[in-house]
Amino acid sequence: MAAHRIDSSGRLDVPGGWTTQRWTEVFTAQAEMFRAAVGKADPTAKVPSCPGWTFTDLTLHVGRFLETSLEYLRTGSPVQLRLPRPPAEVEPLAYLDTQLAKAAELLPAVPGNRATWTFSPAAPDLAWVWHRRLAHELDLRRWDAQAALRELVVGDADFAVDGIDEALTTLLAAKYATDVPPTTRGTALVQLTDVPEAWVVTFAPGVVPEVRAAWPGEETDLQVTGEAQLVHYGLWGRLPLKHTGDERVWFALKLD
Repeated sequence: MAAHRIDSSGRLDVPGGWTTQRWTEVFTAQAEMFRAAVGKADPTAKVPSCPGWTFTDLTLHVGRFLETSLEYLRTGSPVQLRLPRPPAEVEPLAYLDTQLAKAAELLPAVPGNRATWTFSPAAPDLAWVWHRRLAHELDLRRWDAQAALRELVVGDADFAVDGIDEALTTLLAAKYATDVPPTTRGTALVQLTDVPEAWVVTFAPGVVPEVRAAWPGEETDLQVTGEAQLVHYGLWGRLPLKHTGDERVWFALKLD
């Protein structure tokens, strides 16, 4: 598992080369693809990977996500913020464009080691957590939009590995810290087949999951295997994901 380091310039650096600069570059590319997709779509068309949502809903969701997330980078707030919702008459694409412009200004300017509130008990209260989350959220929503248009672009395996690591080490803890704590007890192995990374997640009632690197030949209650791209989107319920073992642990592991 990657150990996070921050260099003298304030950039987050992890084994594998991930930095706040790289996340910002990925965010920019994903945001451009997302904007192009929602800009050409019928606003009333359904988004199958987000049941009940139209393209209008998807556009507003991303705009709202950006507005809220970027406020932590802008202010360095040490506490969770409660921002007012956008007015009902807001024009979705104009709202999105305003937030994308803010992101283009803030993401390169804020160092990864700036203190700010973050959303997970398993993450440090540092800005790089938001750089990472913003990149992966825009990637997921770009996938939703492109899949609905049947114009899906294949992503990058290295970025998918980072997304799996974020999902398991940060987002699962956030899920169970804010929702009902898990009642499942058991272990899950997430093993990638195209790269050597593997994780073990341990669930116990009433506590956030524990995550560590897998040991060679380790036996667990649930086994999830696949290429990095498939596992990444599969954990979010976007693609079918091969798994064997305890279905209760599988249900606890999923993020969708």
